Amino acid sequence: MPRLEPSAWSCSSAARGQSKVQLASKVGEMLGNSVSSPSLTLVGHGAHTSSPCSTLNWSQHLVQRSVVLFVVGAFMALVLNMLQIQRNVTLFPEEVISTLFSSAWWVPPCCGTAAAVVGLLYPCIDSHLGEPHKFKREWASVMRCIAVFVGINHASAKLDFANNVQLSLTLAALSLGLWWTFDRSRSGLGLGITIAFVATLITQFLVYNGVYQYTSPDFLYIRSWLPCIFFSGGVTVGNIGRQLAMGIPEKPHND
Repeated sequence: MPRLEPSAWSCSSAARGQSKVQLASKVGEMLGNSVSSPSLTLVGHGAHTSSPCSTLNWSQHLVQRSVVLFVVGAFMALVLNMLQIQRNVTLFPEEVISTLFSSAWWVPPCCGTAAAVVGLLYPCIDSHLGEPHKFKREWASVMRCIAVFVGINHASAKLDFANNVQLSLTLAALSLGLWWTFDRSRSGLGLGITIAFVATLITQFLVYNGVYQYTSPDFLYIRSWLPCIFFSGGVTVGNIGRQLAMGIPEKPHND
């Protein structure tokens, strides 16, 4: 019996030590959970709330840019088309001519939509290529580009050359000069040529179906200098779209 008492005492002391260690570990876990759970909750809450806000801001900015580009394109179409009609370069049937600027009703919305698409496409292509356009990024340069484009369009209606080939070569040189002066990007040149090609095909389709016509056509129902107008117009609207895209919030990514 005297030999059993020390062993019983050692077993009871060992059991008490194990219970203390387990109790300490449970208390540590409880304290760790109470400290870490609020931070995790806040982090998770911030992650869920920041993404919808950034998406909403990006969408609002996109809509605002689209509206501005549409208004600019529609207004420029009214003014420039009126010039072409007054100089008898473009002829519309009498039944489709409206009283507003003596232009067809569908010209401003179509040109406004095209301006919105082109103006949004230019900065999107720049972002996709990873080469943001930084040449003369200021509103003064954009306004000068618009003035040169209006001058090119005015020259197509006002200048009298011996034949349309000389006028086309002159406008082509002016259009390339506009791109070199206000753009100088490969993406701008490629998009300008693509826009000129597509717009020329659409115009030829409309003229072929009798929607309107050109006087003295020399290039498949249209004037040979018309692609130059489309090219310079694409570069001009692209510069406006790029300028409007400055300071735009980045589109959120779903990682």
